[in-house]
Amino acid sequence: MNDISEKPISLRTARAEAFLYCTPATLDRVRAGDLPKGNFFDTARAAGLLAAKQTQHLLPHCHPVPIDGFRLDFEIEAAAKTETPTATSQARTGVRILGEGRSVSRTGIEMEVLTAVSVAALTMYDMLKPVDKNLEIGGIRLLTKSGGRSQQVAERPAGLSAAVLITSDRVSRGEAVDGSGPVIAELLAAQGVEVTESRVVPDDAESIRAVLAGWIAAGVPFVFTSGGTGLGPRDVTADVVRSLLEKEVPGIAEAMRRFGQDRTAFAMLSRSVAGSAGGTLLVTLPGSPRAVRECLNAILPGVLHARAMLGGEGHGK
Repeated sequence: MNDISEKPISLRTARAEAFLYCTPATLDRVRAGDLPKGNFFDTARAAGLLAAKQTQHLLPHCHPVPIDGFRLDFEIEAAAKTETPTATSQARTGVRILGEGRSVSRTGIEMEVLTAVSVAALTMYDMLKPVDKNLEIGGIRLLTKSGGRSQQVAERPAGLSAAVLITSDRVSRGEAVDGSGPVIAELLAAQGVEVTESRVVPDDAESIRAVLAGWIAAGVPFVFTSGGTGLGPRDVTADVVRSLLEKEVPGIAEAMRRFGQDRTAFAMLSRSVAGSAGGTLLVTLPGSPRAVRECLNAILPGVLHARAMLGGEGHGK
């Protein structure tokens, strides 16, 4: 199974459909409730719901997903109502099975919805096979899905750039190699954000302030710092950044600490801050490469929407 432990939890939704094709005479019997195996739609709905809950046991690579909302609906003679109809589907009668699921989790719920409509169709097939020898299941497909990083990427502006400031006495003196800067650049590049400037300065308030003030004045869209967010006597980066902010955005730092706390008991000791100054969003990250990766996984790509907000475009969707 793929490792999804670094994904943030978000609302996931999915819609899918399937068709059971049958003769018009069979549909007449469905409408009349004249079937040898009893209640047609209730049985199919129950089977679909049970199947959704068992998807993790049926598909080897599926992660367990909490199902927070689920429904199955049926439309008689709905083959022509498919959202992107084909000539074949328009010409045939049957029952359309429409499934919809919601889950607050780290991975999508589309496989659960697809499994539900598939098993509902199989159940209908089993119930109708004594009266119709020409049944056919088809048109099983995903209609829509939402949630997770893919949706956030679609909603953010394109062509973004950022600057990275590493604050470390040892790195600035050449006594250690910076491991955080490459991680920041890697994760930003994955979101289409280019790091156009990168600097290393000692843990000195005036040196940090001078670099950041210059980037703010130049209108750099995003500034990420690494180091100086702890409790040590030389950890001053968070304090300098806070003094430069015009508007603090506590939710960014809260999201990073909450995500980190699920992975290490020490995340609560971080003093990371974030906010805006002019048209620049500043985010302070810890000095550890691992902590940097966790923090950025917690806020990317959603934090990039700040660019549109700073430009006066509001909250969007």
